Amino acid sequence: MESSVGIDVRSVSHTYGARGGREIIALKGIDLAVRPNEFHALLGPSGCGKSTLLYLIGGFVPVQTGAITTARGPVTGPARERGIVFQNFALFPWKTVRENVLYGLEKLGLDRKAREQRAREFIELVHLDGFEDAHPSQLSGGMQQRTAIARTLAVDPEILLMDEPFGALDAQTRRVMQEELRAIWQRKQKTVVFVTHDVHEAVFLAERISIMSARPGRIEHVIDVRLDRKAGAEVMKSREFAELSEQIWELVRQQAIAATRGTV
Repeated sequence: MESSVGIDVRSVSHTYGARGGREIIALKGIDLAVRPNEFHALLGPSGCGKSTLLYLIGGFVPVQTGAITTARGPVTGPARERGIVFQNFALFPWKTVRENVLYGLEKLGLDRKAREQRAREFIELVHLDGFEDAHPSQLSGGMQQRTAIARTLAVDPEILLMDEPFGALDAQTRRVMQEELRAIWQRKQKTVVFVTHDVHEAVFLAERISIMSARPGRIEHVIDVRLDRKAGAEVMKSREFAELSEQIWELVRQQAIAATRGTV
């Protein structure tokens, strides 16, 4: 594996225990290499283990079989260099935007002035300047997710894990947030693993897309996304975008059908 930041998943399997003693195999023999500073999307049918794999990479779920390694070494638990953004925002409702962003910084040992400056920088990065003193209940869903992204980025993680972060947003807000995230990634160049059900979202955002099988989840295909990155959102109107999206959708569709039939 390269010495700079990336993610190496080797022969990872994961089984959940269930009531009545029945076990559910969520992942089986996952091999995945995410390149340093790459934006990598995970696609697959519901229940295929995308989120489980993300939480394993984050260290929130212990590795049972196989190994997950980053440039920092084996993943054995949560760590500051791996930040995560959830679908449900996970903000502190009693804290303001500024206080939510400051929360993670308080654990870094920075003095107050440095914390305030860094919080301001990332609030501006996600275009929430002017809303620093607002509470989550006073914000739209998109603004709450911007706050969550700012809070995660402020502690400067090397790896950014995103679990369907725009899944709860309306279509218009989701599109805006996709463009914002892409711009942020191009500026900050983090290693990103992004879980989504949306084929168009994956094609627009990611450099590579891993398509997972129906449960037990495996990596069935890894697709390189070769589109004109300088075109911005306009690339979504191109023939190349439409053709690649259709190709990937067909691969995902096959796995979704297998999931409904209980066959892989």
